[in-house]
Amino acid sequence: MNAYVTALPKAELHVHLLGAASRTTVAALAARHPGRGVPSDPAALARYYEFAGFDHFAEVYTAVNRLVTTPQDVVTLVDGLAADLSAGNVRYAEVTVTPLSHLKAGIGERELAEALDTGRQAARGHGVDIAWIFDISGDDGPAAGEATVRWILRHGPPDTVALGLGGPEHGVPRRLFQPHFATARAAGLRSVPHAGETTGPAEVWSALTDLRADRIGHGIGAATSPALLDRLAGDGVALEVCPTSNLRTGVVPTLSAHPLPLLVAAGVPVALGSDDPGMFGTTLVQEYLICQQEFALDPAELARAAVRAAFCPPATRRRLLVQIDAVARAFKPDAHPPTAPR
Repeated sequence: MNAYVTALPKAELHVHLLGAASRTTVAALAARHPGRGVPSDPAALARYYEFAGFDHFAEVYTAVNRLVTTPQDVVTLVDGLAADLSAGNVRYAEVTVTPLSHLKAGIGERELAEALDTGRQAARGHGVDIAWIFDISGDDGPAAGEATVRWILRHGPPDTVALGLGGPEHGVPRRLFQPHFATARAAGLRSVPHAGETTGPAEVWSALTDLRADRIGHGIGAATSPALLDRLAGDGVALEVCPTSNLRTGVVPTLSAHPLPLLVAAGVPVALGSDDPGMFGTTLVQEYLICQQEFALDPAELARAAVRAAFCPPATRRRLLVQIDAVARAFKPDAHPPTAPR
């Protein structure tokens, strides 16, 4: 099964550039910046990444972000992510970056865009096509939304596909950012807010109605509302579901309690993501294996769902779907693709 899952060409739609950094990379950055609270020993860093809950995770994430202070640091992060994705046969990735966090660390606006594009081009050497989702950190409020969209419109690098919204949900309703998402959509970007990660259906509804979400990060809070599940399934709005992330941040108590099977049974499109794999000690391959072992979900079906939910060019989508079908037939000769590539 591990060989089968690894061989499947995959799309990764929910991965944060900073949180994807390997522990070796973060330890090296910490050694360059002693005194900032992040361990420079990989073993100590692993203990540092033992999260007491979502709020603690956010604190650690912010501390690690303060280690990224130069354009070369950004290039290093992108190249390292591409190498890790390639090892799991991820062929296409939509990578989330929070530009204001890097600008606050002293990287110039144009320099950030250039560093990201340099990393994106280098990623092709690993066989990975990268597109960008630039997100607003919700805890910085609406002013951050305005500044983020302004940076995207002025400096967004090639293959910028969407505006996101991350950070806490409690006390930060999705509706606060409606004007910024409207501006981004008018400029041709897609809407991909986090919602329903640590809250219930109300914020997922808001993501749909106020932010006109094309996809939703996490969204598992929708599981308790049959009407919302019907809406997501009927409109084909995919949820980017990250089981290990939800477990490590305490959003679900156990993997067996995760609502993923309920979402799939309701017909909601689901794209598996690794979220912050360096911090959570996972990979996209491991997420697929978890879903096969815990929930008996077909890896090829999961791979197809992610590709169909991606904002990639149609030719990329068709190519990946054909490749997925070929791998499925090679490992499971009696399997038949459910639909023709779209």
